[in-house]
Amino acid sequence: MPGSSSPVQFKTIEYDTQTNKIVILDQTRLPNEEIYVRLENVDDVYHAIKDMQVRGAPLIGVTAAYGVVLAAASGNREAVMKAADYLNKARPTAVNLSWAIERMKTRVSRAKDLSAELLEEARMIEREDQQACLRIGELGAGLITGDSKIMVHCNAGALATSGIGTALGIIYRAQQNGKKFVVYSSETRPLLQGARLTSWELTKNGIETFTICDNMVATFMPDISLVLVGADRIANNGDVANKIGTRGLAIIAQYYNVPFYVAAPLSTFDFALTSGKQIPIEERHEDEIRKFHDACIVASSAKICNPAFDVTPAELITGIVTEKFIVTPPYSENIRKLQ
Repeated sequence: MPGSSSPVQFKTIEYDTQTNKIVILDQTRLPNEEIYVRLENVDDVYHAIKDMQVRGAPLIGVTAAYGVVLAAASGNREAVMKAADYLNKARPTAVNLSWAIERMKTRVSRAKDLSAELLEEARMIEREDQQACLRIGELGAGLITGDSKIMVHCNAGALATSGIGTALGIIYRAQQNGKKFVVYSSETRPLLQGARLTSWELTKNGIETFTICDNMVATFMPDISLVLVGADRIANNGDVANKIGTRGLAIIAQYYNVPFYVAAPLSTFDFALTSGKQIPIEERHEDEIRKFHDACIVASSAKICNPAFDVTPAELITGIVTEKFIVTPPYSENIRKLQ
């Protein structure tokens, strides 16, 4: 977890062994309030994931794993399995959720001491996430040269993981290595994860950051050194599902010959999918677009489309930074080496 040697000055999640509760940083309250809340039962965990109090593919997986630990307090193996299946339905696109749930269910099926062994497995998932973030940061920092201008989208930082983050973990590691750069963070409509979360996280951790509107990306791209984004699911051919707007960012980056890198742990790869066309895309509630601070900003008679993610084709991606190595084309061949 973040500590005195970490570039990150907050924690996203912590399991309280004294009370058997999960403590999370409520990301819906940022940037105005840094509020930590307790998740006391499986319903709390489900809604925390669904309502994006916790978000980011790796952190969703860690949170769900601890949610299964809460269910184990009943001592009923069948009830724990049902709780795991319930949590798995919270959000459909981030594959880390189903990956973590399947690990926990496997442990349920063979555990002798249900609570103790599930807690051990959840902690292992958390540690692996933290270690993956550190390794991604180390490998990716080499992509950043001095006096760089880096563009990011959504939030793929410590707020999206239990560690230092994926795309932003690269930035933190480059900072620790003494490299000089500035970050341009696109606002990421409609929930403004870039404006609300990335600007808060980076400035809190001492990174010079400019927030720009999504429709300003093409204006700034000619001066950008590289683009760094995270991922919620990656197919075997290198297609990447990430927060809506990522594909447009990649198209603009390609036009201006700006390197476009994805940062993601192995748990974000869905080796069962041959292409991004098979990735389920979450459709969220229309009020996320229809309203802003509870004020209606769209005509009541207008219909709303609100996909939470898009799929960026592999041919637009320069490389994918994982904890093993930086995957480059041909993706179908090189992704196989991760398994």
